[in-house]
Amino acid sequence: MEYNTIKALHIIFIVTWFSGLFYIVRLFIYHTEASKKDESVKNILIEQYKIMEKRLWYGITWPSAILTLFFASWLIYLSPSWLQQGWMHIKLGFVFLLYVYHFYSHKLFLDLQNGKYPLSSGTLRIYNEVATIFLVAIIFLVVLKSQTDWLWGVGGLTIFTLILLLAIKLYKKISN
Repeated sequence: MEYNTIKALHIIFIVTWFSGLFYIVRLFIYHTEASKKDESVKNILIEQYKIMEKRLWYGITWPSAILTLFFASWLIYLSPSWLQQGWMHIKLGFVFLLYVYHFYSHKLFLDLQNGKYPLSSGTLRIYNEVATIFLVAIIFLVVLKSQTDWLWGVGGLTIFTLILLLAIKLYKKISN
């Protein structure tokens, strides 16, 4: 019973963490685009995006990232044999990279809160898809639990990534 409860909580906070990561970058895109608007609209929009970003980042995304790690650690404590499995090492590598993504997103958050725009909205659109790639890779690893099957997953992930990049390019072409 305890294991399944902890696992359920872990999954819930993974979902809310990813939701926060996906939405925060969308807000970054809108925030960046608002900085190019006329002064009359620009200031109102930017102040609203700052409030929305702050509430999402500190109210949902950060707590979910912390609770995801907490419950993951608890699960490993309950099943330490997972650390002897190759797929888990690969998964933990992707999770580490996801936290790097999270910390870089925090830097972007702070920059935008301070009126700095380090990335264009187009670059942010591509950046937004990085979390999707992590999500797909981690889910395939957890479900397949096999390094051999995962190699097939890498091919699929590569194709998925290329399709995302093409979709972004197509969107950019259509929206201009």
